[in-house]
Amino acid sequence: MRIFVTGASGWIGSAVVPELIGAGHEVVGLARSDASAQVVAGMGAEVLRGDLNDTGVLRAGALGSDGVIHLAFVVPSVTEAATQTDAKAIETFAAGLAGSGKPMLISGGTIVTPGRPSTERDELIAQGPIAARIRNMRAALAAAERDVRAALVMLPRSVHGEGERHGFIPQLIATARAKGVCGYIGDGTSRWPAVHVEDAARLYRLAVEQAPAGAVLNAVGDEGVPTREIAEAIGRHLNLPARSLPAEEFGGMLVPLLSTDMPASSAITQEVLGWKPTHPGLIEDIERGHYFS
Repeated sequence: MRIFVTGASGWIGSAVVPELIGAGHEVVGLARSDASAQVVAGMGAEVLRGDLNDTGVLRAGALGSDGVIHLAFVVPSVTEAATQTDAKAIETFAAGLAGSGKPMLISGGTIVTPGRPSTERDELIAQGPIAARIRNMRAALAAAERDVRAALVMLPRSVHGEGERHGFIPQLIATARAKGVCGYIGDGTSRWPAVHVEDAARLYRLAVEQAPAGAVLNAVGDEGVPTREIAEAIGRHLNLPARSLPAEEFGGMLVPLLSTDMPASSAITQEVLGWKPTHPGLIEDIERGHYFS
């Protein structure tokens, strides 16, 4: 297959592209800068210059390919401008692929279901601070009605691995270094789902090859890692204590992420696609030490 990938030079894209090429697929990677283009070309993919606002480029990429994997997003991804840009990109892909039966994978985030791990069958309710992103995910799934093999790949809070520099684990490490303590909120029992980036990449590859239209797939390796355990693992490497801190000691998105219990299951995904996470879990990955070099 010839697959058009947005975000090809990013953290997850840099794992997805080699996974696709290694399985015999051709990849066309969207690149918005010379630096990104160099990364994409260096992985053995064809470069298509443009960004998510270039709907003509996005349409050409979709029309010239056998499927689309949409990984790119505008930072921060929850602003109105970012979600509108994403909505236009998704509609552009859906329109370009309509009537073809070709795959369109859209990236989302695992949802929160109070009191239990979320599953792939839970309803996507557009509410709260990410309501606009949920609406975009629902619009993507609706493309199945236009004969597009549309599916969602739901990513957990931590997509970890060697080389991660901008995710929530690096943010927690930076906060711990600045404060001299590895903090968590409350009793630290709130849980994060997590997945190794190489396991996530393999799921994207399996999904573009065989996921059924309308599928919601949870890219989850660790169902739920307590935030206290994350803080303690970081503390062992920084030689710092781990303890509960007031919420105001943390900035931005870390507050809801540390205070909300959000485990997620990938049992259905594993059954549907035969996918099984094989790489280190989050705590083992932190213990390997590469985050601290």
